[in-house]
Amino acid sequence: MLRIISLNLNGIRSAWSKNVLPWAVAQQADVVCLQELKAQHVDLSAEMLRPDGMHAYYHCAEKKGYSGVGIWSRREPDRVVEGFDGGEFDAEGRYIRADFGNLSVISLYLPSGSSSPERQEAKFRFLDAFFPQMQALRAEGREIVLCGDWNIAHREIDLKNWKSNQKNSGFLPEERAWLTRVFDELGWVDVYRRLHPETTDASYTWWSNRGQAWAKNVGWRIDYQIATPGIAARAVATSVYKDQRFSDHAPLTVDYDAPDLD
Repeated sequence: MLRIISLNLNGIRSAWSKNVLPWAVAQQADVVCLQELKAQHVDLSAEMLRPDGMHAYYHCAEKKGYSGVGIWSRREPDRVVEGFDGGEFDAEGRYIRADFGNLSVISLYLPSGSSSPERQEAKFRFLDAFFPQMQALRAEGREIVLCGDWNIAHREIDLKNWKSNQKNSGFLPEERAWLTRVFDELGWVDVYRRLHPETTDASYTWWSNRGQAWAKNVGWRIDYQIATPGIAARAVATSVYKDQRFSDHAPLTVDYDAPDLD
């Protein structure tokens, strides 16, 4: 069995103080994909660099306290790649890839456009730049799992208040159409939706800190594992963990009926 977890930490140091490491170790995951580190390499403790014996790789943003992604794995990868375009988004630390045999696991953090029109324009630039990357990944002929915070709710069932959010970043028609193209044109698979086609409330992975969004489960499903068809077809179980809170996101776990990485 192959277990992969994705989690936006909203700050690795903050999540650390909330005991994210003991939880992650207890899950016995083969790979843990992390997003929004909000730290530079110099900020990472020895334990973060070698979490409970796992191999750890981080792609930090150049800007302090911002973005950043990471991968923890029980097995040492054959190869690790930081970044995908050599441009503005690599400087923001949004993509890291680890190869294990014929399997690649990628931790991805799409920009949020909610803070300003300028950041929404940056998000659209990212989508324009990343679609060809999704094409290129499919053309490799490998099994690939892209884990991360995509900052897009794809369908109406993926957020509580879809009617009032149709003009808000994360549920804009252009963003949703982009994800549809990823699935329908390029053949990538939304693993959670493959197993749970119509689940609503239980699928949410992020809750605003405003109001009582968490208490009332006014959430969004914006964290995904998006995979090539072969490995996606081998997904047998998936869950969103809500018993503890490590950040404003919840961990998304998927078990695949595939060899683990030991």
